[in-house]
Amino acid sequence: MNFTDQVVMVTGATGNLGRAVANAFAELGAQLVLVARNVDALQGAFTAHGPSPLLLTADLLDPVQVEAAVDAAIGRFSRIDVLCNLAGGFRMGEAVHETSTSTWDALFDLNARTVVHTAKAVVPHMLKQGGGRIVNVGAFAAQKGHAQMGAYVASKSAVIRLTESMAAELRERGINVNCVLPTVIDTPENRAAMPDADPTRWVAPADLAHAIVFLASAQARAIHGAALPVTALS
Repeated sequence: MNFTDQVVMVTGATGNLGRAVANAFAELGAQLVLVARNVDALQGAFTAHGPSPLLLTADLLDPVQVEAAVDAAIGRFSRIDVLCNLAGGFRMGEAVHETSTSTWDALFDLNARTVVHTAKAVVPHMLKQGGGRIVNVGAFAAQKGHAQMGAYVASKSAVIRLTESMAAELRERGINVNCVLPTVIDTPENRAAMPDADPTRWVAPADLAHAIVFLASAQARAIHGAALPVTALS
């Protein structure tokens, strides 16, 4: 896979997955546009060798800020070939009938509304340039309901349905839209939150990044609307 001269926009770029995805694309020659809310964290997120990325701050829940970030990327590079929607959030512990409004709003905002806002800003440019690829992040757990996870599962299920809908709308116009469905990602935060779990059964950020890179590549040009499970190696 080769992404030389391609422009890849990554949201949630300061997270563990964001850093892994950015570095994976950089190693394949991509020019990166990294988006997050904190500019200081952005400056420390990118470690791979290659062209310096364009670092942009934006609150993905504010359509005006999203549009401004996309306009800045277009102003620098004239195109966006790949959009990786990595921003998201997780909460659990409440039964559906006990789930607070703030939890519902937070999870649907972070997991679904961010996808809609970036799509609104980026897809028109992809249509003008004749194509592109979009990769969203759902969740393996979102394939069915789970106790005390109703709001999270519902919000990530929405990501899957949005992915399928966008793929149906855009496949004939040269844009591939797919998503990955990871199980628990092996991060320092998850290890701290679940000290008794076996992290060898979790998904390494680098492995999930490889799946995302594949779906963004020319090798996946015949794949539309897929929800690809990404689970542990063991």
